[in-house]
Amino acid sequence: MRKNLLFISVALIGGTLFAAEIFPVPQLPFEPLSYICHRASGTIVADGKLTEADWKAAHWTADFVDIEGELKPKPQFRTRVKLLWDSKGLYIAAELEEPHVWASLTERDAVIFHDNDFEVFIDPDGDTHDYYELELNALGTLWDLLLIKPYRDRQQVAVNAWDIRDIEYGVEIEGTLNDPGDQDSKWTMEMLLPWKVLQECAHKAVPPLEGDFWRINFSRVQWETEVIESKYVKVPNKPESNWVWSPQGLIAMHYPERWGYVFFTQQPPGSALEFAVPDTELAKEYLRQLYYRQKQYWSDQGRFAKNLKQLQAEPFNFRGKKLKPTFETTSHGYIISLKTGVKGLVVQIREDGLTWITEVDRK
Repeated sequence: MRKNLLFISVALIGGTLFAAEIFPVPQLPFEPLSYICHRASGTIVADGKLTEADWKAAHWTADFVDIEGELKPKPQFRTRVKLLWDSKGLYIAAELEEPHVWASLTERDAVIFHDNDFEVFIDPDGDTHDYYELELNALGTLWDLLLIKPYRDRQQVAVNAWDIRDIEYGVEIEGTLNDPGDQDSKWTMEMLLPWKVLQECAHKAVPPLEGDFWRINFSRVQWETEVIESKYVKVPNKPESNWVWSPQGLIAMHYPERWGYVFFTQQPPGSALEFAVPDTELAKEYLRQLYYRQKQYWSDQGRFAKNLKQLQAEPFNFRGKKLKPTFETTSHGYIISLKTGVKGLVVQIREDGLTWITEVDRK
């Protein structure tokens, strides 16, 4: 999908014309969705058909919504996902209702979102850096890339030449492809992402341990088309629709902190389980809000803020206690640290958005 990240406005101050960055922030509360990924008990073939018993027992995600969530109307067509895992890797299956299935791109690593597509975003350790993006169209054409950090930090961050080794995937169409003369039902996608590749950015146990979670989201890009000379053609000057599993709150997928939580369990699909997002994730989100404000402060002042007052921010309210972060600021960067009060854990964030947790001596 489009990398719509930094908007530029022009302001006039003291007679001098300059470009002032307006840093976009999510316009929804921090409420990412969650999903429990069960271990498959049998063999799965990634052919797009979803006929195995494990797939039938696995539960669907919530239906996709607009990328901006409740700020926009519900999608026109239903999209939903299932996940499973085994010793080989992570399995993802998607069902996309579509009365007119079409695709045109056939070259691997083409910009697949120029067609209707299905997209996968995976940040195994949830630090918002070193994450994966995969896009697939109804022809089965794949674009896979590795991102060192989100585009918002204005560096060359995407490794387009990276290919996920030994990936398996398939597409099944209930209808016909590129035929405007009939009405289709849907297309389904299925893929296997090997652990031996996913472990490169996991920085923790792979396969995941019981109760571990990864930050993951899914997106569907949908273009409005018309039929010209018996062919589907995108309607000119009409932007694409972006439908997602866990709403981002703005038109940008590359805010990994807004992706959903996928918990892993050894239990087979159909088992009733519950997992809770730990309190440290709320502390990360608090620091993320400070990171957004630091972006704007740098744009306005040409330096980073050294305290909450300069950012016009309040302390972190944790279980009725107000926790105040500490700032370490230089001319080119910063680290903000927050003692969470949970098992001696300190959550930290730096100027490029990287977040991490440090355990300190509680003596």
